[in-house]
Amino acid sequence: MYRNLDLAALRSLVAIADTGGVTSAALKLHLTQSAVSMQIKRMEMTLDQPLMERVGRHVILSNHGEQLLGYARRMIQMNDEVWGRLTSPQFEGEIKFGVPYDIIYPYIPNILRQFKSAYPRVKIKLKSWNTALLKRRYAEGVPDIILTTELPRDGTGELLRAERLGWYSASGGKIWQQRPLPVSFYKTCIFRQTGITALDAAGISWEQTLDPTGFCHAHSAFISADIAVVCCLQGAQLADWAEVPAKAGLPELPEYGIFQYVRDDTNPMVAELAMMIRAAYGIRAVAGEARANGKRPKIGKGHLNGENSAKAIDAG
Repeated sequence: MYRNLDLAALRSLVAIADTGGVTSAALKLHLTQSAVSMQIKRMEMTLDQPLMERVGRHVILSNHGEQLLGYARRMIQMNDEVWGRLTSPQFEGEIKFGVPYDIIYPYIPNILRQFKSAYPRVKIKLKSWNTALLKRRYAEGVPDIILTTELPRDGTGELLRAERLGWYSASGGKIWQQRPLPVSFYKTCIFRQTGITALDAAGISWEQTLDPTGFCHAHSAFISADIAVVCCLQGAQLADWAEVPAKAGLPELPEYGIFQYVRDDTNPMVAELAMMIRAAYGIRAVAGEARANGKRPKIGKGHLNGENSAKAIDAG
């Protein structure tokens, strides 16, 4: 006798693994937390195997859950590919999407992969410009969706999340001990003026190690080579960077918000991409410490990761 696995339950299992918890998975899937929990329980009853185990305040995937996760990913990918190829031709066309260079990682590659798998006939044109240029081009009617990095009080789009700006250097490096402090910014980096203004206010001498008019990607090599430090959003640093230790005495930096601007959310494909972006960023959206006139910044609403193994999953 053949039995069929519940694809919706498999999707919930993958979402829990990718987002780190039942609550965040429910938000991503637009379900209630109890609905996601019930799907997992029914799947456990169907397979007669535990898929999760509680460890303290968290749950982790059991050995059976880890084994099922690999199959679930492949089944969902194939399902979404078939759906994308055989459904209505309205799911075709082109979307222009703009993102600042310094927040492409860690979320954008997985968002693009997810969208391409679901809608293979839709072409995404990705432009990586600084926030000022992205907003100017958006005002001129070019990109359909842009992400920006702005102070929470300045952004007028949908706030997806707010992150602290921090000082970073090569992991294990010592360049942060040097004075004048070597810094590496390209001219149009939105964090450049914030960083050097903070250094000046703290009385820390600094020197620019990179021609600020040069190619924006070049500064990453200076950081990785332990030639300079840079400020970037927490979580957006490269794998071989580490936050400069507090004993360096570098000044604290403000929070910046990651905002989404959507031109036409009546276009189903634009709305769907906006939804995926919102799910990736908005699951952990926080207002943090930055405030505009003492008020909490507005977290995005209305519109609508990664392939991390779920070793520690928040049960809440």
